Amino acid sequence: MKRIPEPEELMADAAQARAYASVDFAEARELFLDHFTCLQPGDFGGHALDLGCGPADIPIALAELNPAARIDALDGADAMLAHARSALQNRPAVAERMRLVCDLLPSNQLREQAYDAVLSNSLLHHLLDPGTLWDAVKCYARPGAAVCVMDLLRPADPAAVDELVTRHAADAPELLRRDFRNSLFAAYETAEVESQLAAAGLDGLQVRRISDRHLLVSGFAPA
Repeated sequence: MKRIPEPEELMADAAQARAYASVDFAEARELFLDHFTCLQPGDFGGHALDLGCGPADIPIALAELNPAARIDALDGADAMLAHARSALQNRPAVAERMRLVCDLLPSNQLREQAYDAVLSNSLLHHLLDPGTLWDAVKCYARPGAAVCVMDLLRPADPAAVDELVTRHAADAPELLRRDFRNSLFAAYETAEVESQLAAAGLDGLQVRRISDRHLLVSGFAPA
């Protein structure tokens, strides 16, 4: 099935942000954290960067699981980060170890070649140029840093898109059902991501399907 880019790169609308912040994406969050833990077993005490953090549910959960971790969490939509700030008000021990950054990539607010882990969930399919994400990985990950990028996987045909929307978003608000559908059409296949990584000089990272709707890019930044 041909990829159809999303109509907008940023989820900057306040209604979208409220809708996403109100839903518990526990399944995707736990899937991501499980794979990061496999990549970095034991307590992670380094400095991590989360790209496209949205309302920051994943970096907050990561910080709660790893009390020594420090995290910079970037998103281009302040409407999303407003919900992250609200969530951190009730988590002072996490808030003191987390910095929220409202900016687009590349960002001069981030520290080049300084992060021990670079993370991203569901950013890749939003970007007009996927190379933006892979250039950021090269720019901000120190040599040997853990890289864990999860994103949607484009289904084979429109019927498969409809089936996934029905299976996973049947009870979701119509706005989220629409966005999920658009995102599935905009997602990449594993072979396409492998080509992106090769072009970026990151072909040492592994790409694999990890669920009925997710792919994972994982490994370590080149020296």
